Amino acid sequence: MDLDLLIAPIIIFLLVVAPIWLVLHYRSKRQVNQGLTEEEFAQLNELIIKADKMSQRIASLEAILDTDSPEWRSRHE
Repeated sequence: MDLDLLIAPIIIFLLVVAPIWLVLHYRSKRQVNQGLTEEEFAQLNELIIKADKMSQRIASLEAILDTDSPEWRSRHE
């Protein structure tokens, strides 16, 4: 009896949802395998430059803190 209630949703899933799901899945896999676009590559390079600048700023701030407050690392670790 309960199986009769599940047959219609299962058929709808297999005929409608599953094929759409498979097509979208493999399309997205193909796009991932193609690599980065020019715009994405440019954005990645910008982020790398910003990360390097941030790293330098953090190092500078740590050097200032080391001079002004030598025990700051032991208080915050």
